[in-house]
Amino acid sequence: MTDVSGSHLRAVILAGGAGRRLGGVDKALLILHGRTMLDHAIATLAGQVDATALSAAGDAARFARFGLEVLDDGRHRGKGPLAGVLAGMRWAAAAGGETLLSLPVDTPFAPRDLVARLGAAPAEAASRGRRHHLVALWPVTAADALERFLDGPGPYRVSGFAATIGMRAVAFADAPDPFVNINTQADLDAAEAGRC
Repeated sequence: MTDVSGSHLRAVILAGGAGRRLGGVDKALLILHGRTMLDHAIATLAGQVDATALSAAGDAARFARFGLEVLDDGRHRGKGPLAGVLAGMRWAAAAGGETLLSLPVDTPFAPRDLVARLGAAPAEAASRGRRHHLVALWPVTAADALERFLDGPGPYRVSGFAATIGMRAVAFADAPDPFVNINTQADLDAAEAGRC
């Protein structure tokens, strides 16, 4: 396990999903409580990590105002969110990072003390009996193993790779659930109304 205290910790916000259940909209730019979902993610990570990047497909210029480096999935495009995690690991390693925190952009209520509560990498959040495989601390040294996994025949399930590196679950008993995902218009309406 990698202890994150005193280490170079970087984060990647995962915003590569197609948002199909929301009509194909860019989830990162959805408005919740007057701010974009990406604004919420950036605020969550503020003070918890040394630097943050964004994993997203398409024209990076649409995110220019946020001041984040935008990472591309490269040759692993189309293989799901692990491609974004790998891009984040490579980016973190190039800057001397030892640990990567991944956070999906559609998880706007994640705790502001997430890193401290997750503890040592590899670790992922769990709540209400469900593991949140992408709200996780990853050791950057796992990048080569992840690349081999993505070069394989698939399936490219996050849970499948996480198991190979001994990912442990850390339970969060907060109420309401801090890891609610905004996947549909109903989810967004409930979050806006404070019903999550």
